[in-house]
Amino acid sequence: MSTETSSILERKARIFNVQKYSIYDGPGVRTLIFFKGCPLRCLWCSNPEGLERNYQVMFQEDLCIDCGNCIPVCPVHIHYYFLDEENGQLPTKSERPKHKLNRDIDCVGCRKCESVCPKRTLSIVGTEKTISEVLEIIQQDVPFYFSSGGGVTLGGGEVTAQPDFAINLLMECQRLGIHTAIETSGYAKLDSLLMMAQFTNLFLYDIKQINSERHYELTGVRNERILENLTELIRRGFTVKVRMPLIKGLNDSEDTICRTLEYLQSFKSYKNFQGIDLLPYHKLGINKYKQLDMLYTITEDLSFKEEELDKIEEFIKDYDVQVEVIRH
Repeated sequence: MSTETSSILERKARIFNVQKYSIYDGPGVRTLIFFKGCPLRCLWCSNPEGLERNYQVMFQEDLCIDCGNCIPVCPVHIHYYFLDEENGQLPTKSERPKHKLNRDIDCVGCRKCESVCPKRTLSIVGTEKTISEVLEIIQQDVPFYFSSGGGVTLGGGEVTAQPDFAINLLMECQRLGIHTAIETSGYAKLDSLLMMAQFTNLFLYDIKQINSERHYELTGVRNERILENLTELIRRGFTVKVRMPLIKGLNDSEDTICRTLEYLQSFKSYKNFQGIDLLPYHKLGINKYKQLDMLYTITEDLSFKEEELDKIEEFIKDYDVQVEVIRH
């Protein structure tokens, strides 16, 4: 192995999850690698632990027995006992002092608190992994990829937030004959996307809202760059499947869906454009917000009833574009 190759394989990225045996994020059986960090702030995000690049402490307060084991071992003093508001004193033992976290302090990822927690109420989100370490995980499931037509999908968070690592990992996967895909919001520098595209068999590309002003309200960014990048990828011959999350009352109106389909009509003659998946809202991930002391601003259940999905499927049939409502 050359020195250059060895150096590339030791390149690191911050990952927050690896999910094996997925069947929803590209063809066949797949391994999903979740990259930490995302430029968007979608109101319905189901992976809030992937938004920030830094390490984070997830805390299941309802399981905590307030033993205090985590307090002395934390080198940056994130953990503390709740002080009495009136006199600033620690509560007595009989008052059961409550364990709290200071979210203004950045976790350093040492995992000492995690290791001493008897009830496993604490978990540190984020792990530094080298390309070699990720490849070792990926290669465990090569037989499943080859027998099912599956492979590896890089997502997040947002995979393009750590582009150098992603490009080299994709390159190594293709060198091993493994099918590659990335899930992306498309909100990235075009140069990064085009570099990734050289080693990507399939883009799973989000359009969250066709109206740019509304897109900003829902995600914190406008969508002009997203649509421009999508156009470039398709016109340059890279294989793309568009995915549109459906959130009741936010982007599921007939007008919004139809305008999205009309926009995509111009790509239907491109063989590398594989159509659109509509992904109905689900409530998975809501509990993570509480564990991160983050506010989940959607207070209603925005899930769809079967008859509502039937109605959407009925009116999208009029469009000469391959469209499917994905029902999990």
